[in-house]
Amino acid sequence: MKVVIVGGVAGGASAAARIRRLDEHAQIVMIERSGYVSYANCGLPYYVGGVIKGQEELTLQTPESFWDRFRIDVRVRQEVTAIDPEGKTVTVHTLDSGKFYTETYDKLILAPGAKPTVPALSGVDSERVFTLRTVEDTLRIRRFVEDQKPKTAVLAGGGFIGLEMAENLAEMGIAVTIVQRPKQLLAPLDADMASFVHAEVRRHGVVLRLGETVTGFRQDGDSVLTLLEESEPLHSDMVLLAIGVTPDTHLAKDAGLKLGIRGSIVVNERMETSAPDIYAVGDAVEVTHFVTGQKALISLAGPANKQGRIAADNICGGNSRFTGSQGSSVLKVFDLTAASTGINEKTAKAAGIAYEKVVLFPASHASYYPGAQSLTMKVLYEKETLRLLGAQIVGREGVDKRIDVLATAIRAGMTALELRELDLAYAPPYSSAKDPVNMAGFMIEDLESGKVRQFHWSDVEGLPRDGSVTLLDVRTEGEYRRGHLNGFLNIPLDDLREHLDELERDKPVYVNCQTGLRSYLACRLLTQYGFACAHLAGGYSFYQAVMKEWLAQSPYLCGMEKL
Repeated sequence: MKVVIVGGVAGGASAAARIRRLDEHAQIVMIERSGYVSYANCGLPYYVGGVIKGQEELTLQTPESFWDRFRIDVRVRQEVTAIDPEGKTVTVHTLDSGKFYTETYDKLILAPGAKPTVPALSGVDSERVFTLRTVEDTLRIRRFVEDQKPKTAVLAGGGFIGLEMAENLAEMGIAVTIVQRPKQLLAPLDADMASFVHAEVRRHGVVLRLGETVTGFRQDGDSVLTLLEESEPLHSDMVLLAIGVTPDTHLAKDAGLKLGIRGSIVVNERMETSAPDIYAVGDAVEVTHFVTGQKALISLAGPANKQGRIAADNICGGNSRFTGSQGSSVLKVFDLTAASTGINEKTAKAAGIAYEKVVLFPASHASYYPGAQSLTMKVLYEKETLRLLGAQIVGREGVDKRIDVLATAIRAGMTALELRELDLAYAPPYSSAKDPVNMAGFMIEDLESGKVRQFHWSDVEGLPRDGSVTLLDVRTEGEYRRGHLNGFLNIPLDDLREHLDELERDKPVYVNCQTGLRSYLACRLLTQYGFACAHLAGGYSFYQAVMKEWLAQSPYLCGMEKL
């Protein structure tokens, strides 16, 4: 059996090694357009910033090491330009010599990946405008930074690559401005959770120009102008385009393979395309979202590696299935970590899913053990079934651990209430006896059993201030003096029992505290004394963080209706 693989990196290289492990006698040819067949794609920004020191550290495998270990024929600097599904051949262009040749196959795997989205803007081909996809791109940017010593940079886009590059350039002393049309960074997060990321990047000197549209670029001596739709151009020494990726599927299209959303390659659970004996894996393929069941594009290394393995299994006579991706991701943003899994509120609404959410601020480990840091957690679940839908966490310690637990719970089909029962490891330096994931389950139990009701930051400005309801702040007097919500009277929680007669029992009570814990306790107390009560999810801290970042952008308020 002869297998030709188009593209390396995650999906292609994983498929090649798996085929060899399953079939010692298969002839395996891997053809890669760049000069590097297997490299740490996610580490490229950190090489630019000097965190990863040596170029060789980016290279996981070389053509020579693939041959020595697996006897796989790896051909770099060669590009497949055409596929003939009928004749089962590919046409290959040798980039260094310019020559073309034909290669036959019994099975073909397409792993072309995704390419940076480069809009048709004037000046985009300037030598000071960069994209980042390959090792060659990384080396080019690194040489430019070392030789030209830029003082300023504009990054068009605020996704994973944009934020990683922003951090690395800023740490090198370069003044960074991020420009993008959406009014939040990191699309997998809800806008309220993204507000914590905004605050962190601004704290490190990065300027955010959100809601701005780039219309082109123009060389201006030794600098480049980023032209904006409704604002003055931005001067910088360099520009990085990081506005997203597009499936690189021209080969599949020309070969007549069935395409899906945004031109991605349609595959079944076995990673088979619409053409016999042709498989496709990685960022170029359309997948089923594990939570919604809808078709999606999820450009992440984890799913690409799994898909490569599955395609290899099936080529070698197995029956492996890819059951979908839930988009689990984690990102370092200066001193902060932001992570998500499953779907966010925007996606839930678009999918027509009736959902509920909890927001909590647990400590990363036992609060009495030194160094505990606060986490901001948001967990979504389906109202009717209590099925877990997604989670987002932002914090400085313990974020990755909790998002992985929640990702596993979603994959296992657990309900939100079953989070209570998870038996998670505990020692004071690492967690609490009631882990933050357990706490989310406890909070959901109280909501669903009717023990407590909640309202959200987006409801605050709409609360009546005409005396028809009681607005109550149960923080300490000192906390209240440092800042409070308009119209809320202050009775500290510890004094509340002695002041119940000051509250009118026929009026609904809306309770606020700093993070949502004391207001929950106040509601449990008040409910047992006959009051109708609801507390502010996430408390004053969450409300204040969101408002600080978003009221300045009114009337766009986190993608929600105007308050």
